[in-house]
This record gives sequence, structure tokens and C-alpha cells, in this order.
Amino acid sequence: MSALKDKVIELSHQFHKDAVSCRRHIHMHPELSFEEKETGLFVQKTLEEIGIGFTSGWAGHGVVGMIEGNRPDSAVIALRADLDALPIQEENTAEYVSRNPGVMHACGHDVHTASLLSAARILHTVRDKFDGTIKLIFQPGEEKTPGGASIMIKEGVLEKPSPSAIFGQHVYPQLPAGHFGFKADRYMASADEINLRVVGKGGHGAIPQLTIDPIAIAAQIITGMQQIISRMADPTLPAVLTFGKIESEGGTYNVIPNAVKILGTFRTYDEDWREKALVKVREVAEGIAASFGATCEVHIERGYPFLVNDQRLTEMSCEAAVDIVGSENVHELPLRMTAEDFAYYSHQVPGCFYRMGVANQARNITSSVHTPTFDIDESALQSAPAVMAWIALRQLSAG
Repeated sequence: MSALKDKVIELSHQFHKDAVSCRRHIHMHPELSFEEKETGLFVQKTLEEIGIGFTSGWAGHGVVGMIEGNRPDSAVIALRADLDALPIQEENTAEYVSRNPGVMHACGHDVHTASLLSAARILHTVRDKFDGTIKLIFQPGEEKTPGGASIMIKEGVLEKPSPSAIFGQHVYPQLPAGHFGFKADRYMASADEINLRVVGKGGHGAIPQLTIDPIAIAAQIITGMQQIISRMADPTLPAVLTFGKIESEGGTYNVIPNAVKILGTFRTYDEDWREKALVKVREVAEGIAASFGATCEVHIERGYPFLVNDQRLTEMSCEAAVDIVGSENVHELPLRMTAEDFAYYSHQVPGCFYRMGVANQARNITSSVHTPTFDIDESALQSAPAVMAWIALRQLSAG
């Protein structure tokens, strides 16, 4: 295996310029969730050039490639990247800045796709050196509920052949390029969208006794909801309930509106508590509204489940990263309350979702994801494909 590892590292250096070129092309032509037609076609074209067979049309514009080594049926694993961008106007000035106004790869999905394509080049080149099959999943719609992962799973992406393990990676601006982070067991939270509409009775702001003020009631609901976290949740279980938008339907300085909309998110790491908490959200909202003579319409959009990393796969993946970049560049990650639709895969197949560093403080590349100035140190695209390819090869060798 030592000679094969050295070959993987050599090939990752050899294909680095290709990876950067792929990333820049995708970055310049971002597409929103479930609209990734051209990105999907670019992936197909690249796989054709490499010589990898694929199927397309998954969840709209998703692509699934297959790399067969010796004895293809002996073992199957999957590697996953996402394709979609965000509705953000880019503020960077690099030559590869987004050419689509108001759309930007601000979460690094261009990096994930380019890295997986480069890993695919490596694995295709050494396909006579391993037994088994590697499934390449290029998935649309990670940023938008219900998530492309859930759709692709329903369409059978984890069948024919069925992988025994799945791996994914994500940019992480908190670590320098060339560094990697891992977290076994529960890693990222579930995420549900809460939509409330408090309906009262509007009127003149100077005579509130003739109204049922939905703004005041909305304030009580928001405050009361925090009891769900502070007094109903197990204190040892992470949970977040945040309301990010309040919008009245009409109203002004001296006019009480008829209704108010409240938008929020609930996140946690336990499916039983998730179910109970969402019931409490409805009960508290409807109960407080009713106590003041109003009504509250509650709509909860179920989002992604919590993401769980298989202990054994995570330990192996961490060891593989150490093989490529050294122990000083591999770190343990903290829990995150953000969500990822890779979680759907992790509830179906043992998986490992890990982080690749992309920052470079000396070059002022430090912006967080989902910001208009997010960018990466592209040297990350030298180590990341090698780590992903080596994880795949180690897993196949382990059976």
C-alpha cells in the first residue's frame, strides 16, 4: 500500500492544475439549487474526458459516475460532492469571479465538485491497483429543502450497486489549506423551518383596546418559545431555536396590522427530542395566541436530519489523512449546529463527512462560507483529492 499511497500523492500534484481549472470554471458559472444544468453537463463532459462511465438526470441535474477496479462486485463505496450555489452577489475581484449576477459559490460546492473530479482522475488512473467499485455522486440541491440527497436516495442512488460506506468533504475556512478535520459520531444538527402567522385584529395605534395586536402577541410567542429550550430540553442535549425574521402584513407608526409572520429554525441532535420539540412549538404558539384572542397558523417544514459519522470509518479516514498530510495537519472538529443534507446518506449507509481547510491568513483568505467575500487558497485542491482518493482506497482494501 505504501507504493500506492506515493502514487496517489504524485498524481494529486500532477492533476492539481486540472482541479484548479475545474474549480474556476464552476465558480464562474454558478447555478442555484436544482437549476444546475450547465454544472451537471460540465461534470459529464469531464467524466467523459477521463474515461469514466456515468448516468445523469438524478434529482434533475445530478450525475453518478462509476469507477470499476478488479473484481468490481467485491466491494462498493461512494464518494459525494454537491453542485449548487447560493443567491449571493459576489464581492471578490479575482479573475474567476462569478459571471452570474446575484449567484455565487459561497459555500464551496465548486471546490467539492472539482476535488471529487480530481480524486476521480486519480482513482481511474490506478483502477488496476484495487478491487471493487467506487461510485461518484455529484448531487444537486444541497442548499434547498428537501435536499438533493433525499431525492437521489428515493431514486435509488444507494442501490444497484449498494455502497457499504459513503464519504463526503466540505470546505472549512477555520483551518489553513492542507489541513483536515474529523468528528466521529454526531457532528451536525437537524434543521427544521418554522413558519408562524399570528392573526389578530388591526386598527388605530392610539386605540389598542379595539384591536387584537398581533405584534405584541408575536413578541410574547417568541419569548415564550425560549422556554422550550431552557426548561423543556435536556440541558446536556444541544438545541437551538432561533427566529430570524418578523414581518407585519401592513401596519405603520400608528397602525396596528391584522397579522404578523415569524420565521425561524429549530436544530438539535436527537430525533425523539426533535419530534417532541416541534409539537411544543405548535402548542406554545397556538396557546399564547389564543390566550390573547388571536390565532396562530403554524407551518413546520421538515429539514435535514442530524448528521452522524460512523466511528470506524471516521477513525480510518483520519488515519488516511495523516498518511497524506501528516498528523500535525489533522484535527478533531467540534460539534456544529449547522445542517447538511449529507445527513440523509449517513442514516442509510455508514458514512464520514469531514472538513478540508481552505484558508490562508497571509493572503487574507479567511472569509466564512455564505459571505460575498468567501474564497479559497487553491493549494487545497492538491491535498484534498489525494486525501479523498486515499480514503477510498483504504476502505476498499479493508473490505
